Amino acid sequence: MVGLISLAHGSGDCQSQATLKGKMPHELPKAYEPGAIETRWAEYWVKEKLFHVETPEPTLGAPKAGASRMGHPETRPVFTLLLPPPNVTGRLHMGHMLNQTQMDIMVRWHRMRGFITLWLPGTDHAGIATQMMVEKRLAQEGKKRRDVGREKFVERVWEWKREYGGAILDQMRRLGASVDWGREYFTMDDHLSHAVREVFVRLYEQGLIYRGKYIVNWCPRCETAISDLEVKHEEVPGKLWEIRYPVIMAGQSPATTQEFITVATTRPETMLGDTAVAVNEKDERYTHLRGRKVLLPLMKREIPIILDEIAKPEFGTGAVKITPAHDPNDFEAGKRHNLPQIDVMDLHARMNENAGEYRGMDRYEARDAVLADLREQGFLVAEKDYILPLGKCDRCGTVVEPRLSEQWFVKIEPLAKRAIKVVEKGYIRFSPENYGQIYLNWMRNIHDWCISRQLWWGHRIPAWTCGDCNELIVARETPTSCSECGGAKLEQDKDVLDTWFSSGLLPFTTLGWPKATRDEDVFYPNSLMITGFDILFFWVARMIMLGCWFMMPPERPGSVTQGADKKTVEDALRDSVPFRVV
Repeated sequence: MVGLISLAHGSGDCQSQATLKGKMPHELPKAYEPGAIETRWAEYWVKEKLFHVETPEPTLGAPKAGASRMGHPETRPVFTLLLPPPNVTGRLHMGHMLNQTQMDIMVRWHRMRGFITLWLPGTDHAGIATQMMVEKRLAQEGKKRRDVGREKFVERVWEWKREYGGAILDQMRRLGASVDWGREYFTMDDHLSHAVREVFVRLYEQGLIYRGKYIVNWCPRCETAISDLEVKHEEVPGKLWEIRYPVIMAGQSPATTQEFITVATTRPETMLGDTAVAVNEKDERYTHLRGRKVLLPLMKREIPIILDEIAKPEFGTGAVKITPAHDPNDFEAGKRHNLPQIDVMDLHARMNENAGEYRGMDRYEARDAVLADLREQGFLVAEKDYILPLGKCDRCGTVVEPRLSEQWFVKIEPLAKRAIKVVEKGYIRFSPENYGQIYLNWMRNIHDWCISRQLWWGHRIPAWTCGDCNELIVARETPTSCSECGGAKLEQDKDVLDTWFSSGLLPFTTLGWPKATRDEDVFYPNSLMITGFDILFFWVARMIMLGCWFMMPPERPGSVTQGADKKTVEDALRDSVPFRVV
């Protein structure tokens, strides 16, 4: 494509004239050498702003109307395409090229058909990936990020970005991608950061963002929570260990008891944080043990026997250990029975002070030690081969640990309802069509979204805690005093936002939102989104949820304008979508 376009721009004019005169100025090379040719024309196209799009001025009475440079009414249709922003850490690979070639064809086709055509380029700050790159560079200097501190570390990331961050866009320029380079963005640009903060504060004010303790997927290597979508699951050979817990009988020492409850686990190191054993009320084997307690082996802690549906009579022994701080199902059972939450691991998946004599051990070292002690004391009943699902961090490959952690969440159901409706009504279409059903199935079973990450690189969460009265302040601008007590000891939340939170806003924030702009009037919604199926939930679903919410917010549900352009609520819903086709 690039070669053909180069000829169309006259690259062969001089040679053609020389040939007509019967003279060849030099021999044509036997092999095509694209470097010099592509670079020359790519630089020319960018310099001449051949793909820049002027936003047409409004002209009364015509939808998507404007005025051309010649002063004539602008009635051409609009075609808008957002380039899925590659990570600032990246280099072009074949996946990018397949995607970008398809986009380039669509954009050039619509341009030739006379559309006002905008292809919008940019890069993503890629929180975890970029932080890892800079941490590797620090490691070469014998340092860790905590050695340099947060402020200096962020400065190092910006230095890295200035030095290496433009590589992938330079590749795009050389290949002749016909994007509007004059509108290039980076997801940490000031105006986009302002928009991200505005979204966070609005959702918080609407009661849709909250902070709470929940079980999250924790990566001990990246030292941050990651979403379910960022966990790669694989089935691996493992072990299932059966452990018996002595029942405490009235007037009888646990050491002499003849009755035990046997539980099975694939993670015996977590038993150090057990706070109950659950049986099902329909399981007649354990009817006589209602209200009793067991003695937790190794820790010698009395814990109750509870009745809960988490225990399935048909599965295993019908009894399960409950560890609320280290398993999502156990966490929910713990809330139902008001059980203590005992966390026995630190941020690096090493056993902490709650683990007793196993403190300081790595989780797998502790597993071996726990099993050895259980075996020696006669509590280990059986060890069986077992195929278990193992979750690994998508970024670094470390085995993820379910961990109780205080995080920020989006209450997702209201956003999901609207995002489901626009697809059901056909306001957004998927190609191939079956992905529409996949999207709907996922959206109807969606969970609240953990949006906080324990990183230093990214959009800092705009929340402050007062050191005097512990008041939580969420604000658009950095506060100087506590709104409750007037104190000045304010500490900002250390977390940053999930990268997908900011990239989910791009269809409208890149057009000037939260300001009301002419760009937004003309180019929103995007006409098309071309992307990989693997980020259907990471990115596409979140763009739909956030776009439909903020381009038709609940406080002005009709988004109604006056006069001839008056819209119905249904019109407003139809136009709130971030794109028409995926």
